[in-house]
Amino acid sequence: MKITIIHGQNHKGSTYHIAKMLAEKLDGDITEFFLPRDFKEFCTGCTNCFRKDETLCPHYEKIKPMTKALDEADVLIFESPVYVYHVTASMKAFLDHYGYRWMIHRPEERMFHKQAVCIATAAGAGMKSTTKDMADSMFFWGVGKIYRYGVAVMSTTYQGIKPKIKNKIEKKTTILARQIKKRHKHVKPGMKTKLWFYMARFLHRMSWDDSDLNYWKEKGWDKKKRPW
Repeated sequence: MKITIIHGQNHKGSTYHIAKMLAEKLDGDITEFFLPRDFKEFCTGCTNCFRKDETLCPHYEKIKPMTKALDEADVLIFESPVYVYHVTASMKAFLDHYGYRWMIHRPEERMFHKQAVCIATAAGAGMKSTTKDMADSMFFWGVGKIYRYGVAVMSTTYQGIKPKIKNKIEKKTTILARQIKKRHKHVKPGMKTKLWFYMARFLHRMSWDDSDLNYWKEKGWDKKKRPW
C-alpha cells in the first residue's frame, strides 16, 4: 500500500503527529510533503490549466513531483491545523492548483479507486469547516472513499495534549486504519460521486473548452466507459 501525506504546515505539531500515526498503522510506503516548504506558489489565475493544458501552469514543474505521488498512492492523507476556521493558506494554495482535475473538467481516473483522509486539529473549534475545505477537493476529484477526522486537542503543542485525549486519538486512528485496510483494492465511488460525474458528462455535451471535451472523448466517458 502506498500512502502520500500532504502536511498543511512545516512544523510538526498535533496534526502532523496524528497523520503520521495513522499512516504508520497502515503498514505501507509513506511519501510526505510539507507546505509551504515543498510548494509555496499561489495560483496566478492564468486559466491555462482549464482552457489549454495543465503543463502550461507557471508552477507545473514545481508541483509535478507532488502530483506524481498523489496519482501513485493508494491512500491520500491531507492534514491541516485550523487557521481561523479553515485550512492553512499553503494548503488552500496547493489545492487551488488542481481545479482542472475537478469532475467538471479533467478528473484523474485513478482517483475514483483511492481512499483519502482529511485531518484537522485545533485547541478549540473549527475542525469541521477545515476538514471540509480538503474533503471538497477530494470529492470533486472523484476520490472513491473519503474520511474526515477532526479533534479538539485542547493544546497548542502535541506534547501538551492530555493523556485521555491522546488515548482517544490512538483508538480512532486504529479504527480508521482498519477500515482503510479492509477497503484496500475494493474502492468504488458512491452514488453522490457518480451523480456528479453524470452531470459533468451531460454538461460536456454543450459548448465547452476543447481540452476538456477531447479529454472526455479520449477516455471514452462521453460514451459507455466509466472511471470506476
